[in-house]
Amino acid sequence: MTSSASTATAVDGPFTGLVGLHHLQLAIPAGAEDACRAFWVGLLGLTEVPKPPPLAARGGAWFRGASFELHVGVDPAFTPATKGHPAILVADLDALAERLAAAGVAVTWSHDFPGHRQFYSLDPVGNRIEFISPDPAS
Repeated sequence: MTSSASTATAVDGPFTGLVGLHHLQLAIPAGAEDACRAFWVGLLGLTEVPKPPPLAARGGAWFRGASFELHVGVDPAFTPATKGHPAILVADLDALAERLAAAGVAVTWSHDFPGHRQFYSLDPVGNRIEFISPDPAS
């Protein structure tokens, strides 16, 4: 069964059962798991979650934050995601920016999202990551 947004149609009105985001997945090249652990666990404070055995053989890793999971999966044809990206809510955006900069991770501030403060960084394999907080001044 295949479908696309252009061929999908509403059946009996809109569906209202979507309740949240469980996880998102970023592609990584083979062998990048340790660098991703250092970034997502060591630098950003996520917790690694064991992958189920049938999936562990594929490589990659799973991490958990306060309200989401981030999965990194090995892609043999890996290319960094430079446009599509996760936007992760942060309690103290300035503290995170300082922490990343101190670790040698570039921080690029943006002012394009009204009502929010945000910056972009790259994970260890070059995937674009957005960090964002509501702007209390707006």
